[in-house]
Amino acid sequence: MRDAYHEELDSIGEDLVEMARLVGSAIGRATTAMLDADLNLAESVIAGDQKVDDLQHDLEARAIALLARQQPVATDLRIVVTSLRMSADLERSGDLAQHVAKLARLRFPESPVPHDLHATLLEMGQLAQRLMAKSAEVIITKDVELALQLEQDDDEMDLLHRTLFQHLMDDRWKHGIETAVDVTLLGRYYERFADHAVSVAKRVVYLVTGEHADEIQPAETPVEGA
Repeated sequence: MRDAYHEELDSIGEDLVEMARLVGSAIGRATTAMLDADLNLAESVIAGDQKVDDLQHDLEARAIALLARQQPVATDLRIVVTSLRMSADLERSGDLAQHVAKLARLRFPESPVPHDLHATLLEMGQLAQRLMAKSAEVIITKDVELALQLEQDDDEMDLLHRTLFQHLMDDRWKHGIETAVDVTLLGRYYERFADHAVSVAKRVVYLVTGEHADEIQPAETPVEGA
């Protein structure tokens, strides 16, 4: 019975990794669909979000069943509760990738992004995908140091987000209000996606240490010659 219990805990962890990989792929493909005005790719991202939702619902049901049957304590309780929260972060990430794809579909056969912002949005999409890939690695390895790095990596997304707003506020903006709204929404989607990837990593820190990531002091950089 105890072996089956721990196998179920391991299975929940595997589903979290699968969800992270799915939503990471989704944001990458949604970015391509948006920039290339690829309707078929956008539709595949929109339809594919159902798999993420199904995984989240199944994980939630199994986690709640474990709480009811096993009444876990200490570390095992942290695993179950934290897994539920991570699955919610990942499900919302999938929704954000779907939002990008839906905007691509809405503006087809044009791209919602003006050509002079393609590079910035491409960089945001690639960064979002890398952050989620790193979160998946953190779930697998339970590497606290790697998890803590994600918040620093997210600073790059915040900088790109500010860059978008600088373009929008520039007096030379010539793409109209509708495009400005589209770009504003896209910037928000990528920024929130990155936040969820960071949140997943922070929850792994709590799972491993029992402390919140914000309470842990970063390791000091060794001084040369000391």
